[in-house]
Amino acid sequence: MTASSMAAQRPFVIAHRGASGYVPEHTLAGYFIAIQQGADYVEPDLVITRDGALVVRHENEIGGTTDVGSHPEFAARRTTKVVDGESMTGWFTEDFTLAELRTLRARERLPQLRAANTRYDGAFAIPTFDEVLELVSAADAQRAVAARAPGKPAPARIGIYPETKHPSYFAALGLHFDDRLLEALNRHGYSRRSDPICIQSFEVGNLRTLRRRTDLPLVQLVAPTGQPFDFTLAGDQRTYADLMSDTGLAEIATYADAIGPHKWMVVQFSGPNAVDSGLARRARAKALGIHVWTLRAENEFLPVDLRSAGDAASHGDLPAEIRALLDAGITGFFSDHPDLAVRTRDEWWARQR
Repeated sequence: MTASSMAAQRPFVIAHRGASGYVPEHTLAGYFIAIQQGADYVEPDLVITRDGALVVRHENEIGGTTDVGSHPEFAARRTTKVVDGESMTGWFTEDFTLAELRTLRARERLPQLRAANTRYDGAFAIPTFDEVLELVSAADAQRAVAARAPGKPAPARIGIYPETKHPSYFAALGLHFDDRLLEALNRHGYSRRSDPICIQSFEVGNLRTLRRRTDLPLVQLVAPTGQPFDFTLAGDQRTYADLMSDTGLAEIATYADAIGPHKWMVVQFSGPNAVDSGLARRARAKALGIHVWTLRAENEFLPVDLRSAGDAASHGDLPAEIRALLDAGITGFFSDHPDLAVRTRDEWWARQR
């Protein structure tokens, strides 16, 4: 994909872990709501169970997103591990079989900020990757039937945007993503470069390995600080900031199709004014897409000058932040509030035509 062709395409909205602003993240209900709200892609974060199943959780530590702590039969599995150099205490997916995880229920990860979401605590199971793919396939079929009745063409397929979480950590345990991921995608019709699929990772080595096995679009995630953990393991001193240099972007373009930076790496606010870092323009000059994370409506996550007069959980001026990023040249963005994101994107796009 060239920079000029990207410029002609409407930036897309990725439902961050589903409609996470409205129901607990990584639930089938959340993905369904996101699709109904018009998201172009849905994002499942992938972790692995002891028996090798791909399940959908923000992290392999599940104490904060499930009711595992209330299950006495699993109390002895609470432990402390070092994951990507960080000590964590809790319960970990790699210590559970899929059958055991199916006895747990999801709960809201940010109860202080999203108190309304907690009314759904215990309502939803932990989905597998296959179940998310099946939901998307069913939604695609439903939308095609609805369009066919009045003689309209079927809408574009809903995209899938999976992230492989902690690939080096899982590989050290003998648990690997690649075969499981590619086989699941192939079963559900995501096998060609033109299919609406992006595979993302904060590490580099696993993306390079995937590139040798597939032509599916790959996305190099980058953070404002630190470095890819596989670089840490290899003694490579380069940081994420180094990867965002022109030299680093050129290297990324040899194995990936886009970068996924934090939003403040692209635009920051100085008072009410948006300051464009130029990263989107430089990435697109290397024929890379740029998909930023994460756009959320709560004051807690917004620049100071875009916050409302309410508390941290109150909604501020999310549309202003989205518009600033779109003006800077991003080609896609993650949001916990797909309805607000889609509406703002569509209004912005209409003004560009």
